Amino acid sequence: MSSFDTLHILNKSPGHPRAAQCLALLSEGDALLLIENGVLLLSAESRPSVCRVFALSADVAARGLGNTAGNETRVAFSDMVALSLQARKVISW
Repeated sequence: MSSFDTLHILNKSPGHPRAAQCLALLSEGDALLLIENGVLLLSAESRPSVCRVFALSADVAARGLGNTAGNETRVAFSDMVALSLQARKVISW
């Protein structure tokens, strides 16, 4: 049994059109995994709150966002596979 309907993997910065599309499609049963420049969403004014949010720890640290606290769960590279296995489907943005 899956834990999430859809795992959205976002690697685009908050101002990118695909980031806006991704955020618009999030629903309560989904999860959002922020990677690469997607972690910059953690410092944006509007963070997603409709679903569970995960952020790749290495990318958070690489962009100097280590002290950013919010409702997200920090994950390692190895956790990305486990998250994808918990989802019914995966969409990369």
